[in-house]
Amino acid sequence: MYDVAERSGVSIATVSRVYRNPDSVRAETRDRVLDAARSLGYVPSGNARGLASRTTGVLGLCFPDYADPDAETGAEAEAEAEADDSAVMLYSDQIIRGMERAARRHGYALLIAASLVGGPESLVAKVAGRVDGFAVLAKTVPTEDLEVISRRLPIVMLAGPREIDHLDHIEVANSDGERELARHLIRDHGLRRLAFVGGERESPDAQARFRGYQEACREAGLPVADEPDLRAEMMTQAEGERTADALLDRAAGRERPEAILFANDQMAIGALHALERRGVRVPDDIAVTGFDGIPLSRIVRPSLTTVRQPMRRLGEEAVGLLIHRLADPTRAPVSLMLPVSVTRRSSCGCG
Repeated sequence: MYDVAERSGVSIATVSRVYRNPDSVRAETRDRVLDAARSLGYVPSGNARGLASRTTGVLGLCFPDYADPDAETGAEAEAEAEADDSAVMLYSDQIIRGMERAARRHGYALLIAASLVGGPESLVAKVAGRVDGFAVLAKTVPTEDLEVISRRLPIVMLAGPREIDHLDHIEVANSDGERELARHLIRDHGLRRLAFVGGERESPDAQARFRGYQEACREAGLPVADEPDLRAEMMTQAEGERTADALLDRAAGRERPEAILFANDQMAIGALHALERRGVRVPDDIAVTGFDGIPLSRIVRPSLTTVRQPMRRLGEEAVGLLIHRLADPTRAPVSLMLPVSVTRRSSCGCG
């Protein structure tokens, strides 16, 4: 900074203002400072600025790394998606994109902690001391750890029911969306034998979706169990293939389901592969549905009927809540419920 000030003929304070509040410096002076900085290869130190302002200029996002290798390496999907780089983006990718764009608009960078290695506790230790606030996906960090960290940092919880009353919170209408999807299959397609493949018990979103499915079945007078027909260990394409095979094997010699509702799109896409391999036609023999509305759902064949949730908006709203909380730490906690919509495509017979 001293070198930039000397070369451009201004004070150190003026150099600082150019980077912190450029509109407060005359355009001619500002350009002279920036030209000097470029020629010297000068970049402002975020650490030094943070020491002065006690801020980092960084927001954090914590979520478990549920990357799906089948979605990332499928040759057919890659070929279909060549002209659309977003086609292989999954749920967490969309949230990251929404957060990153919103953070950039507010002058923040985004730090991501996405790993299950070493246990979720390590995520807090890695992120909390390096950010001004962070968003945490439900069930990623133990509640007691969040309570401690929230005493000094703004935290917004993403997805799932509200665990801590004094934290800002965003979720989507999971139960409503799955209920409307099941109603569509029952009322519009006349399907009566339905099966639901859920996620891990610890997934609040998957549990809420199962409750919506149960409500639709009860309304229609259909039998429904207290538990999903099958649960996936992880909500990936491989698990979708495994559970689809298991449901067909279980139904051997008996009437098989007329529709299988999966707790997310990744599993439903895996099921489409399994059903095709076994000569089961979708939707003629069995209808298949998912949840999330990931881009891949529209390019698989048949295209997937799903519930579309506003994943990017989830990330954008998280940044908005963090920015407001940083500006006013004493304001009342906010809880947002974002709407979802049923997208009807070929896999249920609507395409």
